[in-house]
Amino acid sequence: MATAKKAAKKTAKKAAKKPVAKKPAKKPAKKASAKKAAPKKTAKKSGAKRKPNAAFMKAMTPSPTLAAVVGSMPLPRTEVTKKIWDYIKKNKLQDSVNRRLINADEKLRQVFGGKKQVSMFEMTKLVSNHLK
Repeated sequence: MATAKKAAKKTAKKAAKKPVAKKPAKKPAKKASAKKAAPKKTAKKSGAKRKPNAAFMKAMTPSPTLAAVVGSMPLPRTEVTKKIWDYIKKNKLQDSVNRRLINADEKLRQVFGGKKQVSMFEMTKLVSNHLK
């Protein structure tokens, strides 16, 4: 019996000494949107502020059809666009489903070349035809 006890102790010691191979813990799966953001490019800072483009700031005379919406005074293109948007918002002419579309009323239909509905990007192209 003594030998059986000794053998049992030896196997217990060996089992205690033997390192048990543990499975490495699983890392959580990376999400597709968890990509590293690209480093932001910084522009060189100069002492002066950015100057506006002179072509945008040049006062232009609107045609009589456009003058019915924005007024007859010469205005820069940026101001003409602002006044048209003010008119659109005041008269609720923006499409309720697709906000990029503008539903023209009688005054704007003449500016838009007879079209009933125009996208906001097409609007700037059509308005530029009415500026001199």
